[in-house]
Amino acid sequence: MRLFLCLLLALLLNACAGSQLRGTGDLGLVIERASGHVTLVNTSARQPYARIEGLGDLSHASAVYSRDGRYAFIFGRDGGLTKIDLLEAKIVKRVIQSGNAIGGSISQDGRIVVAQNYAPGGIKAFDAETLELLSEVPAEYAPGKFSKVVGLADVPGNKFAYALFEGGEIWVTDFSNPRQPTTQRYPAGKQPYDGLVTPDGRYFLAGLFGEDGIAMLDLWQPEKGARKILENYGRGEEKLPVFKMPHLRGWSVAQGKAYLPAIGRHEVLVVDVATWKEVGRIPVRGQPVFVMARPDGRQVWVNFAFPDNGKMDVIDTLAGKVVHAFEPGKGILHMEFAPRGENVWLSARDDNKVLIYNTMNFSQQGEIAADSPSGIFFTTRAARIGF
Repeated sequence: MRLFLCLLLALLLNACAGSQLRGTGDLGLVIERASGHVTLVNTSARQPYARIEGLGDLSHASAVYSRDGRYAFIFGRDGGLTKIDLLEAKIVKRVIQSGNAIGGSISQDGRIVVAQNYAPGGIKAFDAETLELLSEVPAEYAPGKFSKVVGLADVPGNKFAYALFEGGEIWVTDFSNPRQPTTQRYPAGKQPYDGLVTPDGRYFLAGLFGEDGIAMLDLWQPEKGARKILENYGRGEEKLPVFKMPHLRGWSVAQGKAYLPAIGRHEVLVVDVATWKEVGRIPVRGQPVFVMARPDGRQVWVNFAFPDNGKMDVIDTLAGKVVHAFEPGKGILHMEFAPRGENVWLSARDDNKVLIYNTMNFSQQGEIAADSPSGIFFTTRAARIGF
């Protein structure tokens, strides 16, 4: 009987520690924008391990992670907020929190998930455990006038910084008391279209669509207000049509320089982060959308708006120029680096594939079938400010 019980216990332990046992730091997901699915992936095996349906409109979706990397929070275009368990590969809870939304973020302590909304304009805070609505901040920039919210980013102190497109302001909301948040407002400029927080959490930058330049707020000294940087980079030059708004969230910092997409131009701007002045421009083969650095900062990978959205350019930051240019597929929308940068994953929307490339020799290492893939999000984002 004793031997039988020991064998039974061993079988039970083996069942609990079966093939589904995974470390969350090795995981990620791919948004399948056409079908409302997400595919869960293992970044070391470079293979999918599950596919989840029922996430609604993912035509402009993004994701953030809980501090432990177990749970993903998906923000859909239809206002859906979905919590996914990556280990059990299932939806934990889903709520429809607005009519039109484009993203969200999670607080420094991991307890609050905040969604940014176009309609109605504003942000809403939810309990990360239960998705209970805690509070909301309408983006009413003038009496009866509400703005789309863009560029939402978590910043230290359980605060969130974001921009108001129509309102032309940067707001910083403190959720120290999540049911009674407080907000500070700062004039920013014409039509801020996206935002980011620097890796150290000090500066919030909002790109301006309605005028040349970027608005920057020093979060350590917010009383000084937002100031304009790079306001002369397009001055006196012919305005060019913009086929897709660039994304600042994928910006890059290497060797004390920032690499940013120039709106409507076939250039990447190089900025000295000590002075926030332009120190160079790098010609590329289209209008940049994402300008993202490999984790070590040696390379910057650039994708483009239509009609050049099948191309990729790779910048060597030491050489200060494009050193590799190729066309990996049709409709290259997003990219994500493996945690240590040995490979990069590219979503080829119109080929229904995710392509994986070695970043040292640019050889293809694999591919994963996906239905119109767009955003790729790995759990290493859980430990990064603003991601």
